[in-house]
Amino acid sequence: MPIASSELILNPDGSIYHLNLKPENIADIIITVGDQDRVAKVTSYFDEIIFETQKREFKTQTGFYRGKKMTVISTGIGIDNIDIVLNELDALVNIDFETREIKLRHHKLNIIRIGTSGGIQPHAELDKFIMSEAGVGFDGLLHYYKNDITNKEATKALHAHLKVSSKKPEPYIVDADPDLMTLFNTDEKVIPGYTGTNLGFYGPQGRTLRLETEDADFIDQLVDFRFQDKSITNLEMETSAIYALSKLLGHGALSMNAIIANRSTGNFSKDPKATVDSLIQFTLDKLSKL
Repeated sequence: MPIASSELILNPDGSIYHLNLKPENIADIIITVGDQDRVAKVTSYFDEIIFETQKREFKTQTGFYRGKKMTVISTGIGIDNIDIVLNELDALVNIDFETREIKLRHHKLNIIRIGTSGGIQPHAELDKFIMSEAGVGFDGLLHYYKNDITNKEATKALHAHLKVSSKKPEPYIVDADPDLMTLFNTDEKVIPGYTGTNLGFYGPQGRTLRLETEDADFIDQLVDFRFQDKSITNLEMETSAIYALSKLLGHGALSMNAIIANRSTGNFSKDPKATVDSLIQFTLDKLSKL
């Protein structure tokens, strides 16, 4: 049955509503960045750029790096934008825009996030790269979709460990794509860990300026959490949503995080731009071998 125009919204030129993209505009390798200005920083290393567009905060460039076709897209900040970007990227490859019907053959994307993050463990050192083995979602997005894709044992352990307000969304843990992890976990600068994804930057991440938080020891609880040999190493605002929707939609996903701050030591990177640039080059090199 065709998907209604109110559900699959297309622009007059046939592009998908928010991203302003047509199926032929993207590659199978998708790099997501939060900041729209970071798109050009990534593609500055490309051999050539064959397509670009921008609508609102969603800027996209597609081109070639060492002969490998890749697309870089900015998501903006937060899980609400991830819900838009992931659903629309999937629609581009798995829905026929002419018939408005789901394609019979599934098309898999590999989605890699390049982002900045703050460490909460001492070993999440400044200027290192955290490879998110799992996304720990405090955002609630997954609960809007029928699903059975969480790491059930890890999620159960987290529920047993946390003592927080019942008014908050139920947390969940979703694993990264194992093949992408194998590709990226090959450098001494890479630290594997669980990445916490929060709804906001201040209160949801335990920061207080003029407002008191509901659970004053929330970050301490996260620092103390252990599942087998895993700990929550860092916090940001997109990873769990990328992992959850990617797994639900049948895509591979991995989040790579440049650690530019450490909450446990109170320190901030002396040259965060250089750290991010190093992560960009590292990620492109790995993806060229995919």
